[in-house]
Amino acid sequence: MRHKSKGRKLGRDSAHRKALFSNLTGALVTHGRIKTTLAKAKEVRPIAERMVTLGKRGDLHARRQAIAQIRDIAMVKKLFDVLGPRYKDRKGGYTRILKAGFRHGDNAAVGVIEFVDRDEAAKGLDSGPVQERKVDEDATAAA
Repeated sequence: MRHKSKGRKLGRDSAHRKALFSNLTGALVTHGRIKTTLAKAKEVRPIAERMVTLGKRGDLHARRQAIAQIRDIAMVKKLFDVLGPRYKDRKGGYTRILKAGFRHGDNAAVGVIEFVDRDEAAKGLDSGPVQERKVDEDATAAA
């Protein structure tokens, strides 16, 4: 029996689960909205909300705790510089989970987890490094 056993195992061992939650939280901080299975979204929600609370505190110890969880300094910087001040007057409930139907292939329930009051104008800006193509003048001259 699973009495007093909280949380879902998600078919992973504990180290894999910890890495999964870290990656999902980092992706949520980076993009503001992610699409994943409903079970994963429900599991990552308390972790993401705890990270925003750390971002609101803003002290060195909170920053180190966030780095220990997310493991990406650029995401932690965004958490403390952008998300912390954005939710400074809000007392919790920084994320929402919306049901998004079922995934093709395995019929898993899919959900969208997103930050409440997120910046719609910043959509797609943090999607990754933009690589500019350099045109080699010698190659174009030879062609």
